[in-house]
Amino acid sequence: MTDFPKEHNQFSGGDDAAVGGIAADRLRSIVERYTRLEEEKKALASDQKDILTEAASAGFDKKVLRQLIRIVLTKDKAALETEETLLDIYRRALGL
Repeated sequence: MTDFPKEHNQFSGGDDAAVGGIAADRLRSIVERYTRLEEEKKALASDQKDILTEAASAGFDKKVLRQLIRIVLTKDKAALETEETLLDIYRRALGL
């Protein structure tokens, strides 16, 4: 058997069923939790899509609304200001 560091969840006894030195129950738990979060992420994305559809039906532009949401969610305001300044420079350079 290969000696794995403990960070790799090498089976060390207890109630977990060991397969090839791996704590199978622990591994299964990790995969199930991750999978559950993926499902929750999909549900949240669907809810967000519904909100944007609602906004569009109320007359809001979804593309502009997404940009506004990105601005609201941006933590680094200095980076956002730099991006906006560059966008303005590029627009003027193209005559837009």
